[in-house]
Amino acid sequence: MKYLNSEKLNRNLKKNAERDLEEKKLFGVSYWVMQAGTTVSKHCFGTADGITPLQNDHLFRLASMTKPITALATLILVGKGRLSLSARADLYVPSLAGITLAKEKLHPQTPITVRHLLSHTSGLKICAVSAKDRETAAGTIARSVRAGLEFEPGTQQAYNSYVAFDVLGEIIAAVSGTTLPDFLEREIFHPLGMNDTCFSPSEEQWGRMVALHDRIDGENCIGKTVSGCVFEGFPHTHPLAGGGLVSTLEDYGKFAKCLLADGAGLVSGDLFSQLRTPQVSESVMPGSERWGLGVRVITAEDAALPLGSFGWSGAYGTHFWVDPENQIIAIMMKNSRVDGGADNQSARNFEHAVYDAI
Repeated sequence: MKYLNSEKLNRNLKKNAERDLEEKKLFGVSYWVMQAGTTVSKHCFGTADGITPLQNDHLFRLASMTKPITALATLILVGKGRLSLSARADLYVPSLAGITLAKEKLHPQTPITVRHLLSHTSGLKICAVSAKDRETAAGTIARSVRAGLEFEPGTQQAYNSYVAFDVLGEIIAAVSGTTLPDFLEREIFHPLGMNDTCFSPSEEQWGRMVALHDRIDGENCIGKTVSGCVFEGFPHTHPLAGGGLVSTLEDYGKFAKCLLADGAGLVSGDLFSQLRTPQVSESVMPGSERWGLGVRVITAEDAALPLGSFGWSGAYGTHFWVDPENQIIAIMMKNSRVDGGADNQSARNFEHAVYDAI
């Protein structure tokens, strides 16, 4: 294990934050880096909204950093013997039974399975959806079914931003006999003490939500949001399993600790290992990273992170990874339309800042 130098890491992160603030890429950013169970660096820089100093208890829109949580929830049901990764999705979401390949208009030879949904190999399309479609998972799924599959399930790996995980949310609800929010609360949030992670924030939690940063004519401004929606135009009453959760730096740190501990008893270590194992061969997904179950996994030395590291990002700039080899957990929280998504420069700079401190 290679150890981090706390002083150097603090300098690196301060430099990153100051640069991003100067370049008006955000209102504020929070970092938390742990190694072997000990905090090496934990700081908030800037503001939550251009005025209010950013604090550890401010809430952020997780966007796609919701996916690893949904993935763990799915594995919990597998571990309980209630579900199988090879189970056909249409057994639980009947509307999928009639789906065809978009180009050929033929039924796929391989049915969509739970594993396909988790590993971005389902072939389900992301389509333009109406406000009515966005109200429920059933609405977004129906739109995707009508559009047809992009490819035969299991033959390609293409990132699916929300529809595949909406299907997973429906499966979790059907198998557990409760709603997705209630299942996550009972099986993950309550056991881990994640008291500020949810799909539907309370009035008090809305008051602690950071503003969505944007920039117009080179100047910071508060980005447009839709009232009652956490992620884009999806109402918070639609528990968007691929992108609808809000959380704090503190809460997501508890979740990441669970991941470093191979599920921390919520699932068996053998089952959890599948989450951080690439699900397709390099011939299907070439490059330095491939998809596990709900997380990207580093598979080659040319990536910024060590081999075997896993995690993901969010459309508004949240970013995290777990490095089992060096026992490192690293989390960055921000919400901005200017520099967000999986390839945002701030996330790449964060990765380099951490490993430059070893």
